[in-house]
Amino acid sequence: MMQKTFLVEIGTEELPPKSLRTLAESFAANFIEQLDNAKLEHGEVLWYASPRRLALKVLNLNDTQPDSQIVKRGPAVSAAFDANGKPTKAAEGWARGCGITVDQAERIQTDKGEWLSYTQNQKGQPVVNLLCDMVKGALSKLPIPKPMRWAARQVEFIRPSHTVTMLYGDELVPGTILDIESNRIIRGHRFMGEQEFTIDNADQYPEMLEQRGKVIADYDKRKSIIKQQAEQAAAKLNGKADLTESLLEEVSSLVEWPVVLTAKFEERFLDVPAESLVYTMKGDQKYFPVYDKQGKLLPNFIFVANIESKDPQVVISGNEKVVRPRLADAEFFYKTDLKQRLEDRLPRLETVLFQQQLGTVKDKSLRIESLAGFIADKIGANVEQAKRAGKLTKCDLVTNTVFEFPETQGIMGRYLALKDGESIEVATAIEEQYKPRFAGDELPSTNVSSAVSIAEKMDTLAGIFGIGQHPKGDKDPFALRRAAIGILRIIVENNLPLDLVELSNFAVSLYGDKLNNKQVVEDIVSFMQGRFRAWYQEQGFTIDTIQAVLALNPTKPADFDARIKAVTHFRTLPEASSLAEANKRVSNILSKTELMIPDAVNASLLEAGAEGELAMQVAVLTDKLAPYFTQGRYQQALVELSALKAPVDAFFASTMVMADDEKIKLNRLALLKKLQNLFLKVADISLLQS
Repeated sequence: MMQKTFLVEIGTEELPPKSLRTLAESFAANFIEQLDNAKLEHGEVLWYASPRRLALKVLNLNDTQPDSQIVKRGPAVSAAFDANGKPTKAAEGWARGCGITVDQAERIQTDKGEWLSYTQNQKGQPVVNLLCDMVKGALSKLPIPKPMRWAARQVEFIRPSHTVTMLYGDELVPGTILDIESNRIIRGHRFMGEQEFTIDNADQYPEMLEQRGKVIADYDKRKSIIKQQAEQAAAKLNGKADLTESLLEEVSSLVEWPVVLTAKFEERFLDVPAESLVYTMKGDQKYFPVYDKQGKLLPNFIFVANIESKDPQVVISGNEKVVRPRLADAEFFYKTDLKQRLEDRLPRLETVLFQQQLGTVKDKSLRIESLAGFIADKIGANVEQAKRAGKLTKCDLVTNTVFEFPETQGIMGRYLALKDGESIEVATAIEEQYKPRFAGDELPSTNVSSAVSIAEKMDTLAGIFGIGQHPKGDKDPFALRRAAIGILRIIVENNLPLDLVELSNFAVSLYGDKLNNKQVVEDIVSFMQGRFRAWYQEQGFTIDTIQAVLALNPTKPADFDARIKAVTHFRTLPEASSLAEANKRVSNILSKTELMIPDAVNASLLEAGAEGELAMQVAVLTDKLAPYFTQGRYQQALVELSALKAPVDAFFASTMVMADDEKIKLNRLALLKKLQNLFLKVADISLLQS
């Protein structure tokens, strides 16, 4: 059996840059699945992608599919023969389909009875006979949200296609894909190298394409070139390039022959907030901004051309001319915005709708003002600063800059607030109201900012839940899940003494009579506790640990976190498993009794030995651990409670809880209730799995 390299390249019009990597990786994964289904042995599968092509190269692909056996199961024996032992029509029809007679069939025994069967030997096909259909199958499963048609063709693909090349070694694989016959033609760069050339062997790809067609088909190679050369270009400026992964990926998907160049803009534009300039350069032009060692924006940018120009300065000058009017627009918007104080924009927010049933953005700003002050008081932050920032949070939404560059909301508010003479704490809180924006994002940097950020998110939760528009499935238009996680992260990671019920009640009260959901507070708290479960599972905490804490329905996030970590530590103790089992036993006993259990344990009814020892230990720990529970020192409390393992084991080994004497039985139940309550001060450890 021989092994050769298989190549397939689909030549297209420019593919969408933001999804190019996804398309290529999906193509490779789908084709590997096709190979595995066909039981074809092969080596590494390499994928290639550039703006105008998707390609795969399969190394060491066997030239023939292995022989196989196909077992065709027929009807059950009971249904295959009549009372006289003659084949039924069902059996004869199945046999004809297999190309045999009924008496040639085998019989197999299963747990559901005996069945007719036929084992057919199937000879493996030459791989060249299979490859075209396999490519079609892989392409059909690409994640293409909106396929398109072109010319008079009926086929659909993500972009119009012009060439299809399939080679197995030096052999052309015949077939038609996307209405295009497979051939040896490869198209090069639009403006450099050979426009078209033929390829003789699959092993020549992608080197021949690079040498003759001036196209680097290796996606990661292009990306590496861009990153390395951009870093070198920035270093020559004594700066550092802003090479965010998303932009680096997008630029790598836009060029086939990357040429990294450096350009500049007038220094006067640096008087404009850097964020506006950066959003213009990165978002509109796909340029890489450059910062100095202190993090200040330099009047330079790095860009990637798709051609080697004989006069690079012409290309540089052209890009400088293109970006200049965009930066001038940003400058104009900012200077215009400076003419009006931030606070004076508040009345204009009456024209901006937050939500039809919930009123305007101005209404929201005033609610945030009150809620931020309430939260600030609870966490020891400056109340007046929090209220001031809360009132001004949304005023930058009606600035020219934010209208043109929506990503600068909050950021522009900070600049304008500082220009107006607001304190740095107020300005920072305006900017940080949206933090954290995504998983892993930074939290607000001050308590004032934390109060405003929580208030901004809590107001949205209260309003949207208050009108019954809960998130459903993957539909969450107001990003309530993200808001809930953001609130929880701020509270937990800063150990803030906030209660979700109290917080929700106050947020709901600020809406007056606008809300129609009578269970809004319960819904908010339940929703956020559900976020807790997901959040802690993502961090690696076990579901039974989370459930053990959730069983107590704690509504203070920082307290919840302390309990989770305490239970997690408790599970590492050698006594944990035994005490969890003992708590299960206690829980079962107490849940089955219908008797009125007394609150106190009567010492005179205790038997000497194990029962008396356990009662004494429980009494001592009840007094000792009271301040631990008050102070939230749950981990230390569980460590102390682990000392109960021996007396608890001894108690159950020697004591009959459900004694015949009613008084003794009730006294023992009271002791178990006291024991259970000690652990329930932290979590219901009876829910822990061994």
